[in-house]
Amino acid sequence: MTPPTPTPPSPSPVLELKDVSLHHRGSATPAVRDVSLTVEAGRSLALVGESGAGKTTLLRLLLGLARPTRGTVGFDGAGLNVRDRRQMRHFRRSVQCVFQDPYSSLDPRSRVGGIVAEPLRSLGLDSKATAVPKVAEALERVGLPADAAERYPHEFSGGQRQRIAIARATVCRPRVLLADEPVSALDVTTRVAVVDLLAELQREQGLTVVMVSHDLSVVASLCERTAVLERGRVVEQGDTAQVLGSPAHPYTRRLLESVPRLPV
Repeated sequence: MTPPTPTPPSPSPVLELKDVSLHHRGSATPAVRDVSLTVEAGRSLALVGESGAGKTTLLRLLLGLARPTRGTVGFDGAGLNVRDRRQMRHFRRSVQCVFQDPYSSLDPRSRVGGIVAEPLRSLGLDSKATAVPKVAEALERVGLPADAAERYPHEFSGGQRQRIAIARATVCRPRVLLADEPVSALDVTTRVAVVDLLAELQREQGLTVVMVSHDLSVVASLCERTAVLERGRVVEQGDTAQVLGSPAHPYTRRLLESVPRLPV
């Protein structure tokens, strides 16, 4: 008798939010309320919702840039402690971010090589000299020539600038990439190219991806799981195909109905 095929183990969580709430100073309404999320290693998660729903605040919590009023943020099974220098050094190398606007997120006074090498220097991983081949490799991975390192951001298009930002975020080979509306400032054609690049990097490097987006077509093409936020609370989460194809919560249905459609 053939023994049953063993069930593969579930991916381990790399980031977790447990009953997290956050009040901004002077506001009676919490920006985030009672949120619990698990981000599994090697998987992709989208955070969707209207403006003001709490998506970017959640991303800041996952980045360690904001501290919860209540609840815990976990990394690799331990609570994230911003006062623990050793843990935060490991965390900063493991978790990197791509921001929304490629025009403001790159220092216009620095050459591209220096911009991409910034994480290597700030984390003490490489000197200026030893960073050069890693910068060239990172630029090549995102489809830019090595000599781009000698040029300035203003010499590149918006899509190319976002590729530079992705090269900077991935040059130290992080385990997790957080992306805050990474294609919203780009034209439609460039959006597709950048989304394809993120998907390719996830496959090749086994990246865990958490993406904030209001573009549900991007979410559907890139993210395996989706969490829907309304007024700081997660009202629905699950496999993206299920959430977007058969939404269970009225807010998710309204969100999908608000997506413009071309007339038939």
